Amino acid sequence: SFFQLEKPEIVIVAAAKVGGILANNKYRAQFIYENLMIEANIIHAAYQNNVEKLIFLGSSCIYPKLAPQPLKEEYLLSDYLENTNEPYAIAKIAGIKMCENYYRQYDCNYYSVMPTNLFGFFDNFNLDTSHVLPALIRKFHEAKINSSERVIIWGTGTPKREFLFVDDLAEAIVFLLENVNAGDLYENGISQINIGRGEDLTIAELAEMISEVVGFKGKLGYDITKPDGTPRKLLDVSRIHKLRWKARTELKTGIAKTYEWYLKQSKS
Repeated sequence: SFFQLEKPEIVIVAAAKVGGILANNKYRAQFIYENLMIEANIIHAAYQNNVEKLIFLGSSCIYPKLAPQPLKEEYLLSDYLENTNEPYAIAKIAGIKMCENYYRQYDCNYYSVMPTNLFGFFDNFNLDTSHVLPALIRKFHEAKINSSERVIIWGTGTPKREFLFVDDLAEAIVFLLENVNAGDLYENGISQINIGRGEDLTIAELAEMISEVVGFKGKLGYDITKPDGTPRKLLDVSRIHKLRWKARTELKTGIAKTYEWYLKQSKS
C-alpha cells in the first residue's frame, strides 16, 4: 500500500532485525523470520511499483566464518557461516540473491552493499541487544559514573573487528547511487560491494580506546566463558576504493562523537 501510494523512485533498504552476538544467538527464529519478511516484501513491492533503483544493506556476517582475510566479495557462499549469527546471515544472503535475480529476470536496477560493523548517532545501547561498540560505551560510562573498579568484557578480547562511522556509510550509499548500477556488479561476477574502512583492531584494543574516550580509570577484565564469535571480519574494500570513495572518519573521532551524542541523550 505504501509503495502504491508514494511511488518512490529510489529505495534504500536499511530496515532489519539486528543485534549483537547475544541477541543473534538467543532470538534465532525471530532473526531469520523477520529479516526474510522485511526484504521479501520491500524488494517485491519495489518491483511491482517500478522503483528505478534499490540498494539493499547486508552485513559482513554473510561471509564464511573462516574465509581468508580480508573478505573479498567473491567469498560469498564459499564455506560455512559462523553458528551464532547463521540465521541472520542466511536471511541477508537471501536478500542479496533476491536483488541479483530480480535484475537477471526483470532487469531491475537493484543491488546490495555490505557495510562493516556500524556505529554512531541513534545507535542501540541496550546491553541485551546491542553490538559490541555501543555496549562498551554504555558499560564504561556506567562504570565511570558508579566509580567501578573493573569492567568485564565478553570473550578473550582477541577477535579482530572493523568499524565504520554511520555518516561515512551514508556518504558511501549516496556515492554508489550516483555512480554504480546493478549490471556493474553482476556482469563482473559479484553479488554485492563491500563498504568499510579497510582497517581492524582487537576487541581488547577497542575496549581500551573506548575506556580512554569515556574517561574510565579502572581496569579491564575478560569473561572467557562467553563466546568470541568469528575470529576476524575485515572487509576487502579495494573495489569501492578504486571507484574513488574512502571513509573519512577516524575510529577514535567517531567514538568521541558517538559518546558525546550518548551523553546528551542520557541527560534528556
